[in-house]
Amino acid sequence: MSHGHAPANPGPAGLVALAMACFTFFAVHTGQVEGAAIPLLGIWLVGGFVVQVIVGVMELQHGNVLGGNIFTFFSAFFMFVTGLELIFKYFAGIYGWPLDARIDGWAWLALAIALLTWTPGYFKSPLSLLGVVLALDVAVPVVALMDLHWLPHSMHMVSGPALFVAGLFGLYTAVAVVLNTVFERTVIPTGGPLIKPKPVPQGAASKSS
Repeated sequence: MSHGHAPANPGPAGLVALAMACFTFFAVHTGQVEGAAIPLLGIWLVGGFVVQVIVGVMELQHGNVLGGNIFTFFSAFFMFVTGLELIFKYFAGIYGWPLDARIDGWAWLALAIALLTWTPGYFKSPLSLLGVVLALDVAVPVVALMDLHWLPHSMHMVSGPALFVAGLFGLYTAVAVVLNTVFERTVIPTGGPLIKPKPVPQGAASKSS
């Protein structure tokens, strides 16, 4: 269905890719699949990178500094790098290549700090989207601290469900954005933001019209 030549919101595609990653990591962290699934997960994440890097660039072009930057670094590190690493680590385990995977923890720690400190920006977003970010705020630091060996790997039982919740909120938000846009009305509510957008002054509105 076409709505003219105005650029469409790419966010739903990025959220579906994020949900895919969250669901599959939930399966790994909670033992729903065996270790032999790891290289396949790596390939799925590389596919998610393609989606999210496109979304990130489009969001930045639309002037979305928060979502655009989040999707861009998610695409690079959470998707592309992690996907390649999972494939590499799988073969490293088979052939006995020595690795010090604690470096991953330091990298994830930087990503976790960025995500946590940017979270207040999502207080101006719909509640369902904020739910995605808050669930990731739990999962990502736990993953970082486990990779650093500062937390035991039994904490997978915390990170796994948190990732699943993030995926559910992401899918819900994606469905809402697509259906509400197509039907041009609120079919699926997403909840109002905690911080309302600053109202446009009356004079500025008249000048721009």
